Amino acid sequence: MQKSAPLMTPVLMAGCVIILISFAIRASFGVFQIPIADEFGWARAEFSMAIALQNLFWGIGQPIFGAIAEKIGDRKAIILGALTYALGLVLSAFAVSPTAHQLYEILVGFGIAGTGFGVILAVVGRASSDANRSMSLAIATAAGSAGQVVGAPTAEWLLTWFPWQSVFLIFAATILAVLMVLPMMRAPEPANRAELQESMGQILGKAFRDPSYTLIFLGFFSCGYQLAFVTAHFPAFVTEMCGPIASGGILHNMGITTTSRLGAVAIALIGLANIAGTLVAGWLGNRYSKKYLLAGIYTGRTLIAAAFILTPMTPATVLLFSVSMGALWLATVPLTSGLIAHLYGLRYMGTLYGIVFFSHQLGSFLGVWLGGRMYDLYGSYTAVWWVGVGVGAFSAIVHLPVKERRLVPA
Repeated sequence: MQKSAPLMTPVLMAGCVIILISFAIRASFGVFQIPIADEFGWARAEFSMAIALQNLFWGIGQPIFGAIAEKIGDRKAIILGALTYALGLVLSAFAVSPTAHQLYEILVGFGIAGTGFGVILAVVGRASSDANRSMSLAIATAAGSAGQVVGAPTAEWLLTWFPWQSVFLIFAATILAVLMVLPMMRAPEPANRAELQESMGQILGKAFRDPSYTLIFLGFFSCGYQLAFVTAHFPAFVTEMCGPIASGGILHNMGITTTSRLGAVAIALIGLANIAGTLVAGWLGNRYSKKYLLAGIYTGRTLIAAAFILTPMTPATVLLFSVSMGALWLATVPLTSGLIAHLYGLRYMGTLYGIVFFSHQLGSFLGVWLGGRMYDLYGSYTAVWWVGVGVGAFSAIVHLPVKERRLVPA
């Protein structure tokens, strides 16, 4: 009997490091919104457009980097992604106009694609046994949540010592440093023999003709909308809308003395809660229907967002929302990527997941841009929240007809 592969492989450990650093930097951009806008006098929509373009081109770059990894090698794709990421951060540090900042964030978006979920999860999926795959994908995804835990507070702490331009340069050096773990990213054979007999075009053709793939594509849209809107706008939203932190209260005694700090802590708390939530999702994904789990997650997000916007905002409700939403934050990723691997095999999982992830990033683009645009027009984020509630309900519904049958030879 063939011995099953261990859960914690060198590939998984190296992938966790890369995703953690990549997502720590990405999750911190909301902290820079007010300092950059105040320094240059930009409208909120200008910075929002830069982050929106970053998210959009992350989505455009995801299937491209997935295909690069499958054609010339995973490690070469990761190196290219890290170099692009660092270049975008360095150029952004010297941008003095909204247009320049927006153009350079396109490079950052491509860099995230090369060091993020699409490439790393495909490698981790191939390095995992069938029994461990869902949990391995969850652990790698949870590493992204761990990055979110440290990203925003680290950026806020660095901003107390350095101007935002210097912080961008520090982040550029940090993303290049993760390349030291690449020797551990030695992926196994990309697929079984039956899968290798089919070309990328044949597998893509099967997926595109399958209504389930279309439903998964459509359903991932709301995940991107909700996550990107909260990441980019929640710190500013909390700073401007939340009441003062009571001196001598529990939050004040915990070191949360300003609403600005509360916003950064809220983003970190979302990531912390999602470490547990993502691992639970991975464990459940090995035992229950992934489509029903996804429908349940989107339903939960919808109810949490609606309850939050209908309740008067206080520091306590901000923290409660962060924990509740955080538990479901990236729980969709191991289930969605695992479902794609189950339906269409591992050989071109990176490309197929990258295409679905493009829908996620279309939602991200809309969530970030619409947040800034609606705020500039109406001075409020309320309408953007309700759009998020609507698309979340839509995603819960469209996953129900998905047929979880394998379309490639087992």
